[in-house]
Amino acid sequence: MVKKVQLGSSDVYVHPIGLGTNAVGGHNLYPNLDEQEGKNLVRTAIESGIQLIDTALMYGPYRSEELIGEVVKEMGCRQEVALATKIGPKYVEDKMVMDNSPAFLRGEVDKALQRLQTDYIDLMYLHYPDEQTPKDEAVGVLKELKDAGKIRAIGVSNFSPEQLKEANKDGYVDVLQGHYNLLEREAEQTYFPYTIEHNISFIPYFPLASGLLTGKYSKDDKFDDLRASMPHFQGVVFAENLEKVEQVRQIAAAKGVEVTHVVLAWYLAQDGIDVIIPGAKRAEQVKSNLRTLDVHLTPGEIQVIDRLFS
Repeated sequence: MVKKVQLGSSDVYVHPIGLGTNAVGGHNLYPNLDEQEGKNLVRTAIESGIQLIDTALMYGPYRSEELIGEVVKEMGCRQEVALATKIGPKYVEDKMVMDNSPAFLRGEVDKALQRLQTDYIDLMYLHYPDEQTPKDEAVGVLKELKDAGKIRAIGVSNFSPEQLKEANKDGYVDVLQGHYNLLEREAEQTYFPYTIEHNISFIPYFPLASGLLTGKYSKDDKFDDLRASMPHFQGVVFAENLEKVEQVRQIAAAKGVEVTHVVLAWYLAQDGIDVIIPGAKRAEQVKSNLRTLDVHLTPGEIQVIDRLFS
């Protein structure tokens, strides 16, 4: 039996491996997505015991929430899942505008409830900060909605350390979702000391560095998408990163698992991280991610990987 983990100080407890769903209805992010395959992905996750389903207004936009709502309703499993979504940005003539104003937040929570076909959302994030609204005021609106029973836990995403502290002035923030992986570990200095001290769950996004930490690439691979401009995929740096991944592969091979499982297990071994939400495009990837919980890294192996990517 997998031990559930608590999100911050909330009453939301979830399986430590969730599902990121930007490939479920995220037509603005990925071309040629099959919506039935996306729904099947969510269905497989829930049937496999995954509880935290992480989506956002901007995946689609709107479509990811709608598809997830359909699956949960079809399965009749609302009590078994924890739905997380993110408010914002708003779209003005197809342009994204950041908005944390109280009126926008209240209206968008109601719209998200409709899209997800539910009367409460387990974890509601502010997806991006705006430049106008005091952060504690924006979180205060979510606290009102929490008191009203519309949401159960409060999160923020893409907030700077200073914005996080302002947002958490009254101690209402339960979760911070931020950029973190073995290749980008700044959060260990900038966020973890604060989140650990204030009992805020840190949930990393891009945990597999756009696939680089899965072990599926070789030096001959060429990229013509977002990865083409990412520093980790450039020249000598790309070759060095592949060499590091090969050393992780040795640890994985000795355990009879894949590189992905070892990397995700390393995250869960860190003090600041309780939950991970790796994305997937195929149902078998969802099942594979769950094998992470079968990986038990020794203190020595944790140190080896730590030094390798220091």
